Amino acid sequence: MVLALPLLMWFGYKEVQKEDAKPQAVLVLGGSTKKLEREKFTAEFVRRHPNLPIWITGGSPPSFTRRVFAKAGVDPKRLHLDYEAVDTVTNFTSLVDDLKAHGIKRVYLITSDFHMRRASVIGEIVLGSRGIDFQPISVPSKSPPEPLEKSIRDGARALVWVATGYTGANDPNKGGKPRIESRR
Repeated sequence: MVLALPLLMWFGYKEVQKEDAKPQAVLVLGGSTKKLEREKFTAEFVRRHPNLPIWITGGSPPSFTRRVFAKAGVDPKRLHLDYEAVDTVTNFTSLVDDLKAHGIKRVYLITSDFHMRRASVIGEIVLGSRGIDFQPISVPSKSPPEPLEKSIRDGARALVWVATGYTGANDPNKGGKPRIESRR
């Protein structure tokens, strides 16, 4: 019991630190439907956070995404669009080192409510491996939560990535497109 007390104090200290840290960026997991729910939600959300860069991984075609943010009055220079990801695990693994290189230590993580459990499991592992924390922001939907098995499977894949760099995902040919498209 005596040995457990310092450990509990450390975890308590880390939780208090999280509460005080403000996110430095917005990370959006692409993959919403043709109605662009995640992009539209994020465009409104970032209007309340006008100084945060917006990193969008996967999802809708760039022209559609840019149009949603332009219509909401969001400066296109804030957008960083990444299309390397092929699934939820690679949504994180394709950007985590870029986020770290930009000195980002905490992000708002935006995805659909039904997808947040799996995204949080992967985020804890992948982002956490680089010292990046997140605050989840769920996009409301009418879909039921994903099966727990998906969170377990992708959590295991994230652990494998941390240990080996291998995601277990198919890597389609990107056709020479730039990995991250920023408007600077």
